[in-house]
Amino acid sequence: MRTPLTLRILHSTPRAGWIALAVFAALTWIAVPVAHAVLPEAHPLHLSAYTVSLLGKILCYMVVAVAMDLIWGYAGILSLGHGLFFALGGYAFGMYLMRQIGRDGSYQSDLPDFMVFLDWKELPWYWAGSDSFLGTLLLVVAVPGLVAFVFGWFAFRSRIKGVYFSIITQALTYAAMLLFFRNETGFGGNNGFTDFKRILGYSITSPEMRATLFALSAALLMACLVLGRYLVTSRFGRVLAAIRDAESRVMFIGYNPLHYKLFMWTLSAVLCGLAGALYVPQVGIINPSEMSPANSIEIAVWVAVGGRGTLVGAVLGAGIVNLAKSWFTMSFPEYWPFFLGFLFIAVTLYLPDGVVGLWRRLRARTAPATPTVPAPQQSKPQAEARREMQPAAVPIESNRLPAAKGAEA
Repeated sequence: MRTPLTLRILHSTPRAGWIALAVFAALTWIAVPVAHAVLPEAHPLHLSAYTVSLLGKILCYMVVAVAMDLIWGYAGILSLGHGLFFALGGYAFGMYLMRQIGRDGSYQSDLPDFMVFLDWKELPWYWAGSDSFLGTLLLVVAVPGLVAFVFGWFAFRSRIKGVYFSIITQALTYAAMLLFFRNETGFGGNNGFTDFKRILGYSITSPEMRATLFALSAALLMACLVLGRYLVTSRFGRVLAAIRDAESRVMFIGYNPLHYKLFMWTLSAVLCGLAGALYVPQVGIINPSEMSPANSIEIAVWVAVGGRGTLVGAVLGAGIVNLAKSWFTMSFPEYWPFFLGFLFIAVTLYLPDGVVGLWRRLRARTAPATPTVPAPQQSKPQAEARREMQPAAVPIESNRLPAAKGAEA
């Protein structure tokens, strides 16, 4: 009898993992919302709007890091274009937020302000349905997923991999960034979407909505970790790891790597799109700079710092790098690019397995050595009896022919 899917998902995560998720849920669903929306500003435990927005943004980055780890750490496919899928999800939800402004904009028009400024008379056809919340959620999933599926189908079918695949993904996101910078595309040009007002009729800047968006970001992160853990420990994950290590051998025994890589690639893009949709209302803006190739490279740095192929390492790497970025950009903004480059070089040379790998090595050193159990000694009569029972060695005569006289000479 086949085990139900729910039980398989529950059993894929160890007990310690569920305890950690429960503690994380208590912090993000109870402690942070209460500290922000309930406690007064004069209270020492009160969290400001800036802090909650910053933490919510980092949670979205953690989701992107997990998505990147699934495709790079477990499938061996280094993507330098995941910033594109993140931005596409943000733009899809940003269209809904722009429609929710209504006549509260600067020009008091049903059209977004940038369209009025550019003398647009009506919404483009691809904005149809953007005023519906459910329709927008469908776009958030469908647009990044469809782009990733089409691109991945042709790339994996052509067996493009390695550095060539990475360069093509970087070129893809760069081309999309240049396209979205143009005003005639209908996505706000270089300014993008901003000045959001409400979601589902509720003010986007209210403490309750800010706490809700933060809690939803935490829920998405936990769901990604549970789903990722189930996938990588299942039969699908074992085949995917085999494709990463020896794709030709996997093809030889009858598996088609295209289906496995395409599924994981598309799923990773969808997770990035969902993270982008939660990122935009918390930050308050989305523009083409989110598609910058530098942002996609930085995503790979998060995973490398934490430790690829570990899921938890991707979360830690995204948190460490972005908290450091937040501090550097406020204190020493001109030194942040140098620190990021130094961090990547240091991790590559001295921490190839990332922070998680370093933690595992330290635990292995501090763990008590396993005592060696000595073999039982045999008594002298037992040893002699054992030798007598062994068959005697039979000498083997040489079958070589005698050497020729010329050879002997």
